[in-house]
Amino acid sequence: MALPIASSSLSTTPLPLRETPRKLLSGKSSIATCLQVKVKPSTTRLNAGKPASSACVPLPPDRPLWFPGSSPPEWLDGSIPGDFGFDPLGLGSDREQLKWFAQAELMHGRWAMLAVSGILVPEWLQGLGFIENYSWYDAGSREYFADPTTLFVVQLALMGWAEGRRWADMLNPGCVDVDLKLPHKKNPIPDVGYPGGFWFDPLFWGRGTPEPVMVLRTKEIKN
Repeated sequence: MALPIASSSLSTTPLPLRETPRKLLSGKSSIATCLQVKVKPSTTRLNAGKPASSACVPLPPDRPLWFPGSSPPEWLDGSIPGDFGFDPLGLGSDREQLKWFAQAELMHGRWAMLAVSGILVPEWLQGLGFIENYSWYDAGSREYFADPTTLFVVQLALMGWAEGRRWADMLNPGCVDVDLKLPHKKNPIPDVGYPGGFWFDPLFWGRGTPEPVMVLRTKEIKN
């Protein structure tokens, strides 16, 4: 499904950028996960040879859909990564709920990928002889450096802090930016769910042209 998105129709056809919402949670903003830039439609086109912001552009109207020939709901306009027009129950018809659902899906997917790493890496270390008799399904019964109650309380506090900062960033994009403000250094545009910068995007994958950024974000959701 990711290949059609990167097809020639998307990578070669110039698309005008849409208007930028001033606040993430404003009623007129179209989506939670993609920031657009306000431009003059008669003069501005996407150019793969010029640097672009970390924002991604909406997919074209003829994007691949979950059922070929079907018509996507009006609230699924292709501006959210992984949008294939599937919402038979109309759960995303409320714009504010759609923003929340997009962020929830993004975070759940990332936690799931971390969970897979937590299963595979220790068993790989066991194969190398660094860990003895490890299996992911008996991890809860093993003895660690602290008792389970202490570990639970510490985990609860750390998770609460991280989720609190994520919620603050949804209300006020960029307010929890950790990148240093240095002279002659332009930090990434605040993009909720995609912090970027030196700590979260050291290879600068999210700062290319908008079309590849959309493809990468779609692949993340699919994974």
